[in-house]
Amino acid sequence: MIYIEWIPHIIQFVLRKMGFQKMYTIIVIAIWLCLALEATADMPCNARDVGIQGRSVLCVCNATYCDTITRDAPARGRFVSYTSSKAGKRFQKGGGPIQIDFSKSQKSANKVHVNEDFLDKIQPKFLDSASYTLISEIQYQSIEGFGGSVTDAASINWQKLSPGAQDHFVNSYFSKNGLEYNLIRTPIGGADFSTYPYTYNEYPINDYNLSNFSLSEEDYKLKLPLIKRGQAVSTSEIKVTASTWSPPVWMKTNNAITGFAQVKPEFYQSYADYHLRFIEEYDKENVTVWAITTTNEPINGMIPFVDFNSLGWFPWDLGRWVANNLGPTIKSSKYNKTLILAVDEQRYLLDLYLEGMLAAAPKAIDYIDGIAVHYYGNFFPAQVLTNLQERYPGKIILATEACEGPMPWDVMRVKIGSWERADRYTKHIIDDLNNFVVGWLDWNLCLDEDGGPNWAHNYVDSPILVNGEKDEFYKQPMFYAMGHFSKFIPRGSKRIQVVRTSIGHVENVAFITPERNVVMVLHNPNNSVRRVRITVAWRRYIDVTLDPESIQTVEVNLN
Repeated sequence: MIYIEWIPHIIQFVLRKMGFQKMYTIIVIAIWLCLALEATADMPCNARDVGIQGRSVLCVCNATYCDTITRDAPARGRFVSYTSSKAGKRFQKGGGPIQIDFSKSQKSANKVHVNEDFLDKIQPKFLDSASYTLISEIQYQSIEGFGGSVTDAASINWQKLSPGAQDHFVNSYFSKNGLEYNLIRTPIGGADFSTYPYTYNEYPINDYNLSNFSLSEEDYKLKLPLIKRGQAVSTSEIKVTASTWSPPVWMKTNNAITGFAQVKPEFYQSYADYHLRFIEEYDKENVTVWAITTTNEPINGMIPFVDFNSLGWFPWDLGRWVANNLGPTIKSSKYNKTLILAVDEQRYLLDLYLEGMLAAAPKAIDYIDGIAVHYYGNFFPAQVLTNLQERYPGKIILATEACEGPMPWDVMRVKIGSWERADRYTKHIIDDLNNFVVGWLDWNLCLDEDGGPNWAHNYVDSPILVNGEKDEFYKQPMFYAMGHFSKFIPRGSKRIQVVRTSIGHVENVAFITPERNVVMVLHNPNNSVRRVRITVAWRRYIDVTLDPESIQTVEVNLN
Protein backbone atom coordinates (compact mmCIF):
# COMPACT_ATOMS: atom_id res chain seq x y z
CA MET A 1 0.00 0.00 0.00
CA ILE A 2 1.39 3.45 -0.95
CA TYR A 3 0.84 6.51 1.21
CA ILE A 4 0.86 10.16 0.12
CA GLU A 5 3.84 11.05 2.27
CA TRP A 6 5.95 8.49 0.37
CA ILE A 7 5.72 10.38 -2.96
CA PRO A 8 8.64 12.83 -2.38
CA HIS A 9 10.90 9.94 -1.37
CA ILE A 10 9.91 7.93 -4.42
CA ILE A 11 10.66 10.88 -6.71
CA GLN A 12 14.04 11.49 -5.06
CA PHE A 13 14.96 7.83 -5.50
CA VAL A 14 14.00 7.83 -9.17
CA LEU A 15 15.93 11.08 -9.76
CA ARG A 16 19.09 9.54 -8.34
CA LYS A 17 18.70 6.46 -10.48
CA MET A 18 17.67 8.08 -13.75
CA GLY A 19 19.33 11.50 -13.68
CA PHE A 20 17.85 14.95 -14.04
CA GLN A 21 17.83 14.79 -17.85
CA LYS A 22 14.76 12.56 -17.66
CA MET A 23 12.67 15.03 -15.69
CA TYR A 24 9.76 14.60 -18.09
CA THR A 25 9.56 10.93 -17.19
CA ILE A 26 9.67 11.81 -13.50
CA ILE A 27 6.81 14.26 -13.84
CA VAL A 28 4.71 11.65 -15.62
CA ILE A 29 5.43 9.12 -12.86
CA ALA A 30 4.53 11.65 -10.16
CA ILE A 31 1.27 12.55 -11.87
CA TRP A 32 0.40 8.86 -12.26
CA LEU A 33 1.08 8.24 -8.57
CA CYS A 34 -1.06 11.18 -7.52
CA LEU A 35 -3.95 10.04 -9.68
CA ALA A 36 -3.72 6.54 -8.26
CA LEU A 37 -3.53 7.80 -4.71
CA GLU A 38 -6.48 10.13 -5.18
CA ALA A 39 -8.63 7.06 -5.70
CA THR A 40 -7.25 4.85 -2.95
CA ALA A 41 -5.55 6.83 -0.17
CA ASP A 42 -7.40 7.36 3.10
CA MET A 43 -7.20 10.59 5.03
CA PRO A 44 -6.49 9.69 8.67
CA CYS A 45 -8.54 10.72 11.67
CA ASN A 46 -7.78 14.22 12.92
CA ALA A 47 -7.86 12.95 16.49
CA ARG A 48 -8.82 15.08 19.46
CA ASP A 49 -8.48 13.88 23.05
CA VAL A 50 -11.64 14.89 24.93
CA GLY A 51 -9.67 15.12 28.17
CA ILE A 52 -11.93 12.78 30.13
CA GLN A 53 -10.53 9.61 31.61
CA GLY A 54 -11.94 6.45 30.10
CA ARG A 55 -13.11 8.10 26.87
CA SER A 56 -11.84 7.57 23.35
CA VAL A 57 -10.87 10.22 20.80
CA LEU A 58 -13.05 12.24 18.45
CA CYS A 59 -12.23 12.67 14.78
CA VAL A 60 -12.57 16.35 13.90
CA CYS A 61 -13.79 17.52 10.49
CA ASN A 62 -14.12 21.04 9.09
CA ALA A 63 -14.37 22.82 5.75
CA THR A 64 -10.88 21.82 4.63
CA TYR A 65 -10.25 18.42 6.18
CA CYS A 66 -12.08 15.22 7.08
CA ASP A 67 -10.96 11.63 7.48
CA THR A 68 -12.04 9.14 4.84
CA ILE A 69 -12.25 5.38 4.45
CA THR A 70 -12.06 3.44 1.20
CA ARG A 71 -12.73 -0.26 0.90
CA ASP A 72 -9.71 -2.13 -0.46
CA ALA A 73 -11.04 -5.08 -2.40
CA PRO A 74 -8.98 -8.11 -1.34
CA ALA A 75 -7.01 -9.84 -4.07
CA ARG A 76 -7.74 -13.45 -4.83
CA GLY A 77 -6.64 -15.66 -1.96
CA ARG A 78 -6.13 -12.76 0.43
CA PHE A 79 -8.04 -10.83 3.10
CA VAL A 80 -8.21 -7.21 4.24
CA SER A 81 -9.02 -6.19 7.81
CA TYR A 82 -10.20 -2.89 9.32
CA THR A 83 -9.84 -2.13 13.02
CA SER A 84 -11.30 0.57 15.27
CA SER A 85 -10.50 0.63 18.96
CA LYS A 86 -10.95 2.52 22.19
CA ALA A 87 -7.22 3.29 22.06
CA GLY A 88 -7.82 5.42 18.96
CA LYS A 89 -7.57 3.27 15.84
CA ARG A 90 -10.11 4.19 13.20
CA PHE A 91 -10.51 1.71 10.34
CA GLN A 92 -6.82 0.83 10.51
CA LYS A 93 -6.08 -1.52 7.64
CA GLY A 94 -4.29 -4.83 7.75
CA GLY A 95 -4.53 -8.16 6.00
CA GLY A 96 -2.62 -10.99 4.44
CA PRO A 97 -2.90 -14.26 2.54
CA ILE A 98 -5.31 -17.07 3.27
CA GLN A 99 -3.35 -19.88 4.92
CA ILE A 100 -3.59 -23.57 3.99
CA ASP A 101 -3.73 -26.29 6.61
CA PHE A 102 -1.69 -29.12 5.10
CA SER A 103 -2.44 -31.37 8.07
CA LYS A 104 -5.82 -32.20 6.55
CA SER A 105 -5.60 -35.00 3.99
CA GLN A 106 -7.60 -34.90 0.82
CA LYS A 107 -9.19 -38.23 1.76
CA SER A 108 -10.68 -36.73 4.88
CA ALA A 109 -12.34 -33.92 2.95
CA ASN A 110 -15.40 -36.04 2.31
CA LYS A 111 -15.81 -37.18 5.91
CA VAL A 112 -18.56 -35.55 7.89
CA HIS A 113 -17.36 -36.54 11.36
CA VAL A 114 -14.70 -34.69 13.36
CA ASN A 115 -12.10 -36.84 15.14
CA GLU A 116 -10.66 -36.14 18.57
CA ASP A 117 -7.22 -35.19 17.22
CA PHE A 118 -8.85 -32.45 15.15
CA LEU A 119 -10.74 -31.17 18.18
CA ASP A 120 -7.50 -31.06 20.16
CA LYS A 121 -5.91 -28.92 17.47
CA ILE A 122 -8.70 -26.39 17.22
CA GLN A 123 -9.22 -25.93 20.94
CA PRO A 124 -7.26 -22.88 22.12
CA LYS A 125 -4.93 -23.26 25.05
CA PHE A 126 -6.28 -20.12 26.66
CA LEU A 127 -9.58 -18.28 26.76
CA ASP A 128 -7.97 -15.33 24.98
CA SER A 129 -8.21 -17.31 21.72
CA ALA A 130 -11.21 -18.34 19.65
CA SER A 131 -11.83 -20.26 16.46
CA TYR A 132 -14.73 -20.42 14.02
CA THR A 133 -15.67 -22.23 10.83
CA LEU A 134 -17.71 -20.40 8.21
CA ILE A 135 -20.21 -22.39 6.16
CA SER A 136 -21.14 -20.16 3.23
CA GLU A 137 -23.55 -22.76 1.82
CA ILE A 138 -25.90 -22.22 4.78
CA GLN A 139 -27.47 -18.83 4.20
CA TYR A 140 -30.10 -16.77 5.97
CA GLN A 141 -31.59 -13.29 5.40
CA SER A 142 -30.58 -10.93 2.60
CA ILE A 143 -29.37 -7.52 3.79
CA GLU A 144 -31.06 -4.28 2.74
CA GLY A 145 -28.54 -1.94 4.34
CA PHE A 146 -27.67 0.50 7.07
CA GLY A 147 -28.25 4.17 7.69
CA GLY A 148 -29.60 6.94 9.87
CA SER A 149 -32.44 9.42 10.20
CA VAL A 150 -32.92 12.78 8.54
CA THR A 151 -34.85 14.80 11.12
CA ASP A 152 -35.37 18.54 11.37
CA ALA A 153 -32.70 18.61 14.10
CA ALA A 154 -30.14 16.76 11.98
CA SER A 155 -30.79 19.06 9.03
CA ILE A 156 -30.62 22.22 11.17
CA ASN A 157 -27.23 21.20 12.53
CA TRP A 158 -25.94 20.24 9.10
CA GLN A 159 -26.92 23.65 7.76
CA LYS A 160 -24.94 25.38 10.53
CA LEU A 161 -21.80 24.24 8.71
CA SER A 162 -20.08 26.02 5.83
CA PRO A 163 -20.52 24.53 2.32
CA GLY A 164 -17.17 22.74 2.52
CA ALA A 165 -17.95 21.18 5.89
CA GLN A 166 -21.44 20.24 4.68
CA ASP A 167 -19.86 18.37 1.78
CA HIS A 168 -17.51 16.51 4.13
CA PHE A 169 -20.47 15.59 6.33
CA VAL A 170 -22.53 14.17 3.46
CA ASN A 171 -19.55 12.33 2.00
CA SER A 172 -18.68 10.89 5.43
CA TYR A 173 -22.02 9.13 5.60
CA PHE A 174 -23.00 8.36 2.01
CA SER A 175 -20.07 8.41 -0.42
CA LYS A 176 -17.53 5.78 -1.48
CA ASN A 177 -15.04 7.54 0.81
CA GLY A 178 -17.44 7.31 3.76
CA LEU A 179 -19.72 4.79 5.41
CA GLU A 180 -21.81 4.20 2.26
CA TYR A 181 -25.17 4.46 4.05
CA ASN A 182 -28.02 3.28 1.84
CA LEU A 183 -31.01 3.62 4.20
CA ILE A 184 -32.69 6.77 5.56
CA ARG A 185 -35.63 7.17 7.92
CA THR A 186 -37.53 10.44 8.12
CA PRO A 187 -40.58 11.64 10.08
CA ILE A 188 -43.91 12.27 8.37
CA GLY A 189 -44.41 15.80 9.68
CA GLY A 190 -42.74 16.78 12.91
CA ALA A 191 -41.14 14.77 15.69
CA ASP A 192 -39.64 15.73 19.02
CA PHE A 193 -36.42 16.47 17.13
CA SER A 194 -38.06 19.54 15.62
CA THR A 195 -38.02 23.09 16.98
CA TYR A 196 -41.80 23.03 17.57
CA PRO A 197 -44.61 20.46 17.33
CA TYR A 198 -46.35 20.43 13.96
CA THR A 199 -48.20 18.16 11.52
CA TYR A 200 -49.55 18.49 8.00
CA ASN A 201 -53.12 19.62 7.25
CA GLU A 202 -53.62 21.19 10.68
CA TYR A 203 -56.45 23.32 9.26
CA PRO A 204 -59.29 23.22 8.53
CA ILE A 205 -60.26 20.95 11.37
CA ASN A 206 -62.22 17.78 10.61
CA ASP A 207 -60.94 17.90 7.02
CA TYR A 208 -61.80 14.30 6.15
CA ASN A 209 -60.54 14.59 2.57
CA LEU A 210 -57.28 16.34 3.50
CA SER A 211 -58.05 19.17 1.12
CA ASN A 212 -55.28 21.33 2.60
CA PHE A 213 -52.53 18.71 2.69
CA SER A 214 -49.09 20.02 1.78
CA LEU A 215 -45.53 19.49 2.90
CA SER A 216 -44.07 21.89 5.42
CA GLU A 217 -41.31 24.46 5.17
CA GLU A 218 -39.19 22.01 7.17
CA ASP A 219 -39.49 19.46 4.37
CA TYR A 220 -38.49 21.88 1.63
CA LYS A 221 -35.74 23.72 3.49
CA LEU A 222 -34.37 21.07 5.86
CA LYS A 223 -35.12 17.40 5.27
CA LEU A 224 -35.39 17.14 1.50
CA PRO A 225 -32.14 19.04 0.80
CA LEU A 226 -30.17 16.68 3.07
CA ILE A 227 -31.84 13.57 1.64
CA LYS A 228 -31.10 14.72 -1.91
CA ARG A 229 -27.47 15.51 -1.12
CA GLY A 230 -27.10 12.01 0.24
CA GLN A 231 -28.68 10.55 -2.89
CA ALA A 232 -26.32 12.56 -5.09
CA VAL A 233 -23.14 11.00 -3.66
CA SER A 234 -24.43 7.56 -2.66
CA THR A 235 -22.90 4.47 -4.21
CA SER A 236 -26.29 2.70 -4.30
CA GLU A 237 -29.98 3.49 -4.10
CA ILE A 238 -30.96 5.09 -0.81
CA LYS A 239 -34.16 3.50 0.44
CA VAL A 240 -36.30 5.86 2.51
CA THR A 241 -38.55 4.74 5.35
CA ALA A 242 -41.07 7.20 6.79
CA SER A 243 -42.98 7.20 10.10
CA THR A 244 -45.68 9.38 11.63
CA TRP A 245 -45.24 10.54 15.21
CA SER A 246 -48.61 12.30 15.41
CA PRO A 247 -51.35 13.18 12.92
CA PRO A 248 -53.14 16.55 13.13
CA VAL A 249 -54.78 16.91 16.52
CA TRP A 250 -58.30 17.03 15.09
CA MET A 251 -57.89 13.33 14.20
CA LYS A 252 -57.05 12.44 17.82
CA THR A 253 -59.25 11.69 20.80
CA ASN A 254 -57.52 14.22 23.07
CA ASN A 255 -57.07 17.01 20.49
CA ALA A 256 -53.41 17.38 21.52
CA ILE A 257 -50.02 16.54 20.04
CA THR A 258 -48.94 14.62 23.17
CA GLY A 259 -50.59 12.50 25.85
CA PHE A 260 -52.99 9.57 25.93
CA ALA A 261 -54.77 9.53 22.56
CA GLN A 262 -55.87 7.35 19.68
CA VAL A 263 -57.22 8.10 16.22
CA LYS A 264 -60.96 8.81 16.26
CA PRO A 265 -62.59 5.95 14.30
CA GLU A 266 -64.27 8.38 11.94
CA PHE A 267 -60.81 9.50 10.80
CA TYR A 268 -59.28 6.07 10.22
CA GLN A 269 -59.45 6.54 6.45
CA SER A 270 -58.17 10.10 6.70
CA TYR A 271 -55.14 8.85 8.63
CA ALA A 272 -54.47 6.23 5.95
CA ASP A 273 -54.79 8.91 3.27
CA TYR A 274 -52.39 11.08 5.28
CA HIS A 275 -49.65 8.52 4.60
CA LEU A 276 -50.52 8.20 0.93
CA ARG A 277 -50.47 11.98 0.46
CA PHE A 278 -47.02 12.15 2.03
CA ILE A 279 -45.73 9.48 -0.35
CA GLU A 280 -47.22 11.41 -3.29
CA GLU A 281 -45.66 14.71 -2.25
CA TYR A 282 -42.22 13.23 -1.72
CA ASP A 283 -42.49 11.51 -5.08
CA LYS A 284 -43.06 14.95 -6.65
CA GLU A 285 -39.71 15.92 -5.12
CA ASN A 286 -38.05 12.86 -6.69
CA VAL A 287 -37.72 11.07 -3.38
CA THR A 288 -39.26 7.60 -3.42
CA VAL A 289 -40.62 6.31 -0.13
CA TRP A 290 -39.56 2.68 0.05
CA ALA A 291 -41.43 1.86 3.29
CA ILE A 292 -43.77 3.34 5.89
CA THR A 293 -44.33 2.18 9.43
CA THR A 294 -47.72 1.90 11.08
CA THR A 295 -46.95 4.80 13.53
CA ASN A 296 -43.84 5.47 15.57
CA GLU A 297 -43.85 3.74 19.00
CA PRO A 298 -47.62 3.43 19.53
CA ILE A 299 -47.14 2.63 23.22
CA ASN A 300 -46.10 6.26 23.80
CA GLY A 301 -49.63 7.43 23.08
CA MET A 302 -50.92 5.06 25.73
CA ILE A 303 -48.79 6.67 28.46
CA PRO A 304 -50.25 9.98 29.68
CA PHE A 305 -46.94 11.46 30.84
CA VAL A 306 -45.04 11.05 27.54
CA ASP A 307 -44.43 14.66 26.63
CA PHE A 308 -43.49 14.51 22.93
CA ASN A 309 -45.35 13.86 19.66
CA SER A 310 -47.18 10.55 19.88
CA LEU A 311 -50.22 8.54 18.89
CA GLY A 312 -51.46 5.52 20.78
CA TRP A 313 -52.80 2.30 19.34
CA PHE A 314 -54.41 -0.64 21.04
CA PRO A 315 -53.25 -3.75 19.14
CA TRP A 316 -56.74 -4.69 18.00
CA ASP A 317 -57.48 -1.20 16.68
CA LEU A 318 -54.15 -1.07 14.86
CA GLY A 319 -54.94 -4.40 13.20
CA ARG A 320 -58.35 -3.20 12.00
CA TRP A 321 -56.89 0.08 10.68
CA VAL A 322 -54.18 -1.74 8.72
CA ALA A 323 -56.63 -4.32 7.35
CA ASN A 324 -59.45 -1.96 6.45
CA ASN A 325 -57.75 1.36 5.72
CA LEU A 326 -53.97 1.66 5.45
CA GLY A 327 -53.36 -1.63 3.65
CA PRO A 328 -56.04 -1.27 0.96
CA THR A 329 -55.20 2.42 0.49
CA ILE A 330 -51.50 1.88 -0.17
CA LYS A 331 -51.74 -1.41 -2.04
CA SER A 332 -54.46 -0.16 -4.41
CA SER A 333 -52.54 3.02 -5.25
CA LYS A 334 -49.77 3.63 -7.80
CA TYR A 335 -47.39 3.31 -4.83
CA ASN A 336 -48.37 -0.28 -4.15
CA LYS A 337 -44.72 -1.36 -3.95
CA THR A 338 -44.26 0.74 -0.81
CA LEU A 339 -43.65 -1.61 2.10
CA ILE A 340 -45.82 -1.48 5.22
CA LEU A 341 -43.81 -2.26 8.35
CA ALA A 342 -45.86 -3.06 11.43
CA VAL A 343 -45.53 -2.02 15.07
CA ASP A 344 -42.31 0.11 15.06
CA GLU A 345 -41.73 -0.63 18.74
CA GLN A 346 -39.40 -2.31 21.24
CA ARG A 347 -38.63 -6.02 21.14
CA TYR A 348 -40.76 -6.83 24.17
CA LEU A 349 -43.91 -5.34 22.56
CA LEU A 350 -43.73 -6.93 19.12
CA ASP A 351 -45.49 -10.19 20.02
CA LEU A 352 -48.18 -8.38 21.98
CA TYR A 353 -49.01 -6.07 19.11
CA LEU A 354 -48.81 -8.60 16.30
CA GLU A 355 -50.92 -11.20 18.07
CA GLY A 356 -53.51 -8.59 19.01
CA MET A 357 -53.60 -7.14 15.51
CA LEU A 358 -54.09 -10.47 13.80
CA ALA A 359 -56.60 -11.75 16.34
CA ALA A 360 -58.82 -8.75 15.59
CA ALA A 361 -58.15 -8.58 11.86
CA PRO A 362 -56.51 -11.69 10.36
CA LYS A 363 -56.32 -10.16 6.89
CA ALA A 364 -53.96 -7.46 8.21
CA ILE A 365 -51.12 -9.93 7.70
CA ASP A 366 -51.76 -9.80 3.94
CA TYR A 367 -50.87 -6.10 3.90
CA ILE A 368 -47.88 -6.24 6.23
CA ASP A 369 -44.53 -6.59 4.47
CA GLY A 370 -42.43 -6.60 7.59
CA ILE A 371 -41.91 -5.68 11.22
CA ALA A 372 -40.10 -2.59 12.52
CA VAL A 373 -38.21 -2.82 15.80
CA HIS A 374 -36.53 -0.21 18.02
CA TYR A 375 -33.37 -0.34 20.12
CA TYR A 376 -34.50 0.74 23.56
CA GLY A 377 -35.88 -2.57 24.78
CA ASN A 378 -32.76 -4.57 24.10
CA PHE A 379 -32.65 -5.99 27.60
CA PHE A 380 -35.19 -8.38 26.06
CA PRO A 381 -33.38 -11.20 24.20
CA ALA A 382 -32.86 -10.89 20.45
CA GLN A 383 -34.17 -14.45 20.07
CA VAL A 384 -37.66 -12.95 19.93
CA LEU A 385 -36.77 -11.69 16.44
CA THR A 386 -35.90 -15.18 15.24
CA ASN A 387 -39.17 -16.42 16.74
CA LEU A 388 -41.06 -13.78 14.77
CA GLN A 389 -39.25 -14.73 11.57
CA GLU A 390 -40.31 -18.33 12.07
CA ARG A 391 -43.88 -17.36 12.90
CA TYR A 392 -44.24 -14.90 10.02
CA PRO A 393 -42.03 -16.24 7.19
CA GLY A 394 -41.57 -13.88 4.30
CA LYS A 395 -41.89 -10.76 6.49
CA ILE A 396 -38.71 -8.76 6.84
CA ILE A 397 -37.50 -7.34 10.16
CA LEU A 398 -36.02 -3.84 10.01
CA ALA A 399 -34.40 -2.05 12.96
CA THR A 400 -35.69 1.48 12.45
CA GLU A 401 -34.38 3.52 15.38
CA ALA A 402 -31.48 3.51 17.85
CA CYS A 403 -29.64 6.03 19.98
CA GLU A 404 -27.75 6.26 23.25
CA GLY A 405 -28.65 8.46 26.20
CA PRO A 406 -32.46 8.54 25.87
CA MET A 407 -33.51 7.11 29.21
CA PRO A 408 -34.52 9.13 32.29
CA TRP A 409 -31.72 7.46 34.23
CA ASP A 410 -29.08 8.51 31.66
CA VAL A 411 -27.27 11.18 33.64
CA MET A 412 -25.39 12.29 30.52
CA ARG A 413 -27.54 12.52 27.41
CA VAL A 414 -24.43 13.28 25.33
CA LYS A 415 -21.32 11.38 26.40
CA ILE A 416 -18.66 12.78 24.13
CA GLY A 417 -16.03 10.30 22.98
CA SER A 418 -17.76 7.33 24.64
CA TRP A 419 -16.40 3.97 23.49
CA GLU A 420 -18.89 2.30 25.81
CA ARG A 421 -21.74 3.53 23.62
CA ALA A 422 -20.01 2.34 20.44
CA ASP A 423 -19.52 -0.98 22.21
CA ARG A 424 -23.25 -1.30 22.87
CA TYR A 425 -24.12 -0.37 19.29
CA THR A 426 -21.79 -3.08 17.99
CA LYS A 427 -23.11 -5.75 20.33
CA HIS A 428 -26.74 -5.06 19.50
CA ILE A 429 -26.21 -4.75 15.75
CA ILE A 430 -24.51 -8.16 15.79
CA ASP A 431 -27.33 -9.59 17.90
CA ASP A 432 -29.97 -8.20 15.56
CA LEU A 433 -28.24 -9.39 12.39
CA ASN A 434 -27.83 -12.86 13.87
CA ASN A 435 -31.57 -12.88 14.46
CA PHE A 436 -32.84 -12.08 10.94
CA VAL A 437 -32.79 -8.28 10.92
CA VAL A 438 -32.26 -7.11 7.32
CA GLY A 439 -31.18 -3.54 8.02
CA TRP A 440 -30.27 -1.22 10.86
CA LEU A 441 -31.10 2.49 11.16
CA ASP A 442 -29.53 4.85 13.64
CA TRP A 443 -31.54 7.85 14.89
CA ASN A 444 -30.39 11.45 14.12
CA LEU A 445 -27.51 11.68 11.65
CA CYS A 446 -26.17 14.54 13.76
CA LEU A 447 -27.07 16.72 16.73
CA ASP A 448 -25.51 19.66 18.54
CA GLU A 449 -23.27 19.20 21.56
CA ASP A 450 -26.29 19.26 23.88
CA GLY A 451 -28.07 16.53 21.90
CA GLY A 452 -30.62 18.75 20.20
CA PRO A 453 -32.46 20.77 19.16
CA ASN A 454 -35.53 19.04 20.56
CA TRP A 455 -38.67 21.01 21.35
CA ALA A 456 -39.59 18.57 24.17
CA HIS A 457 -36.06 18.68 25.67
CA ASN A 458 -35.73 14.96 24.95
CA TYR A 459 -32.01 15.20 24.21
CA VAL A 460 -29.91 12.17 23.17
CA ASP A 461 -26.50 11.30 21.77
CA SER A 462 -25.53 10.98 18.11
CA PRO A 463 -22.64 9.51 16.08
CA ILE A 464 -21.82 13.01 14.84
CA LEU A 465 -21.97 16.20 16.92
CA VAL A 466 -21.91 19.62 15.23
CA ASN A 467 -20.23 22.75 16.54
CA GLY A 468 -21.61 25.45 14.27
CA GLU A 469 -19.64 28.29 15.84
CA LYS A 470 -16.32 26.61 15.05
CA ASP A 471 -17.55 25.19 11.73
CA GLU A 472 -16.57 21.71 12.93
CA PHE A 473 -18.23 18.39 13.39
CA TYR A 474 -17.03 15.53 15.54
CA LYS A 475 -17.21 11.87 14.61
CA GLN A 476 -17.75 9.89 17.77
CA PRO A 477 -16.86 6.20 18.26
CA MET A 478 -20.48 5.28 17.43
CA PHE A 479 -19.91 6.60 13.90
CA TYR A 480 -17.13 4.07 13.34
CA ALA A 481 -19.12 1.28 14.95
CA MET A 482 -21.85 1.85 12.37
CA GLY A 483 -19.29 1.93 9.58
CA HIS A 484 -17.86 -1.48 10.40
CA PHE A 485 -21.18 -2.83 9.12
CA SER A 486 -22.46 -0.33 6.56
CA LYS A 487 -19.19 0.07 4.66
CA PHE A 488 -18.46 -3.59 4.11
CA ILE A 489 -21.82 -5.40 4.01
CA PRO A 490 -23.44 -4.26 0.75
CA ARG A 491 -27.08 -4.68 -0.10
CA GLY A 492 -27.78 -8.21 -1.26
CA SER A 493 -25.26 -9.80 1.09
CA LYS A 494 -26.55 -12.89 2.87
CA ARG A 495 -25.78 -13.92 6.41
CA ILE A 496 -24.01 -17.27 6.60
CA GLN A 497 -23.54 -19.91 9.25
CA VAL A 498 -20.74 -19.42 11.78
CA VAL A 499 -19.79 -22.52 13.77
CA ARG A 500 -17.93 -21.92 17.01
CA THR A 501 -15.13 -24.46 17.44
CA SER A 502 -13.52 -23.23 20.65
CA ILE A 503 -14.15 -22.47 24.29
CA GLY A 504 -13.02 -18.88 23.83
CA HIS A 505 -15.44 -16.59 22.05
CA VAL A 506 -15.89 -13.11 20.59
CA GLU A 507 -19.14 -11.68 19.27
CA ASN A 508 -19.39 -12.03 15.49
CA VAL A 509 -21.56 -12.19 12.42
CA ALA A 510 -20.62 -13.21 8.87
CA PHE A 511 -21.95 -12.68 5.34
CA ILE A 512 -21.31 -13.62 1.76
CA THR A 513 -21.46 -10.57 -0.51
CA PRO A 514 -22.77 -10.27 -4.07
CA GLU A 515 -19.10 -10.40 -5.16
CA ARG A 516 -18.88 -13.81 -3.41
CA ASN A 517 -16.44 -12.46 -0.83
CA VAL A 518 -16.89 -13.30 2.83
CA VAL A 519 -17.24 -10.44 5.34
CA MET A 520 -17.05 -11.07 9.08
CA VAL A 521 -17.46 -8.49 11.85
CA LEU A 522 -15.74 -9.36 15.13
CA HIS A 523 -16.22 -7.52 18.42
CA ASN A 524 -13.85 -7.71 21.37
CA PRO A 525 -15.34 -5.84 24.36
CA ASN A 526 -12.64 -7.17 26.68
CA ASN A 527 -9.65 -5.20 27.93
CA SER A 528 -7.17 -7.76 26.59
CA VAL A 529 -6.13 -9.07 23.17
CA ARG A 530 -8.10 -11.86 21.51
CA ARG A 531 -6.58 -14.11 18.83
CA VAL A 532 -9.01 -15.61 16.36
CA ARG A 533 -8.65 -18.32 13.73
CA ILE A 534 -11.32 -18.30 11.04
CA THR A 535 -11.65 -21.35 8.79
CA VAL A 536 -13.10 -19.82 5.63
CA ALA A 537 -13.18 -22.99 3.50
CA TRP A 538 -11.84 -26.53 3.60
CA ARG A 539 -8.15 -26.42 4.66
CA ARG A 540 -8.14 -22.63 4.29
CA TYR A 541 -8.00 -20.24 7.21
CA ILE A 542 -6.90 -16.82 8.38
CA ASP A 543 -5.57 -15.70 11.75
CA VAL A 544 -6.44 -12.26 13.10
CA THR A 545 -5.68 -10.44 16.32
CA LEU A 546 -8.30 -8.25 17.99
CA ASP A 547 -7.04 -5.32 20.02
CA PRO A 548 -8.50 -4.76 23.48
CA GLU A 549 -11.93 -3.07 23.25
CA SER A 550 -12.05 -3.11 19.48
CA ILE A 551 -14.13 -3.86 16.41
CA GLN A 552 -12.65 -5.57 13.39
CA THR A 553 -14.20 -6.19 9.99
CA VAL A 554 -12.53 -8.78 7.76
CA GLU A 555 -13.20 -9.27 4.06
CA VAL A 556 -11.89 -12.46 2.44
CA ASN A 557 -11.63 -13.20 -1.27
CA LEU A 558 -12.23 -16.93 -1.71
CA ASN A 559 -12.49 -16.78 -5.49
